[in-house]
Amino acid sequence: MSDGISLEDELALAGRLADAAWIAIRPHFRALQGVDNKAQDPSQIPSNGRPKPTSTPSVPTRTPFDPVTEGDRAAERAIRDILSTERPHHGVTGEEFPETPSQSGYRWLIDPIDGTRAFVAGLPVWTTLIALVDPDDVPIIGIIDQPVLGERYLGWPGGAAMEKNGARTPIHVSGCQDLREATIATTDPFIFNPAEQGAWTHLRATARITRYGLDAYAYARVAGGTVDLVAESGLKAWDVAALFPVVRGAGGLVTDWRGNTPKLGGQIVCASSEGVMEQALLALRRSAT
Repeated sequence: MSDGISLEDELALAGRLADAAWIAIRPHFRALQGVDNKAQDPSQIPSNGRPKPTSTPSVPTRTPFDPVTEGDRAAERAIRDILSTERPHHGVTGEEFPETPSQSGYRWLIDPIDGTRAFVAGLPVWTTLIALVDPDDVPIIGIIDQPVLGERYLGWPGGAAMEKNGARTPIHVSGCQDLREATIATTDPFIFNPAEQGAWTHLRATARITRYGLDAYAYARVAGGTVDLVAESGLKAWDVAALFPVVRGAGGLVTDWRGNTPKLGGQIVCASSEGVMEQALLALRRSAT
């Protein structure tokens, strides 16, 4: 790296960031005292705090629920505090606070709790995502951390590993070549638009096993060799930056739904092999944007 910092140093720092995030998050897991809704429409909340009645009060309506907890905020603050001291020239982009511009071209992308719905439900499939991207916005290292299970997935150019119980073990994708034998996943098929749902329905009908609700943990398990394909859409930069180095470092493939080099967000598909990827893209290309 041009600033003279090694990838191993950056991975070590990313590990300390994940540790700090867990320290901040742990008091809130399964002990929630309040959850805010980022999707709440402020126009529907008058000064008395009570929702305005709808035009059809007999028909219940619900504002979309996009939860954020104090654990999210506390973890991102903890990460930012460390980076401001140890990497003051690096930028920081996170889900909960405004962006810190980069003076060096390098930028950290962080999602303190990816899978907040799972977190709110007390399910240990949420993860902390931490990535470092270079001046060309290419993710060069990534961490997918699930501290409740004690699993930390690391990725870097040419390699990936899982840390558990103090040991680092190399990981590799399954190598499954046939979608009919594959285990596939997406967070929630109802997030897809109608065209995307049609593509997903084809994948689900073809694959051997389909799982939902795993958020970024599903990508970790692609790298770990137990899931063969994940397809999602509507993703943000902090949702995906950490996934790319982990999946690619484990020998997997990452593209957009057209099969092209993916952007940091949007429609993303990860696969364990070229065979599974090409079969999936036959369906996904029909709804690619």
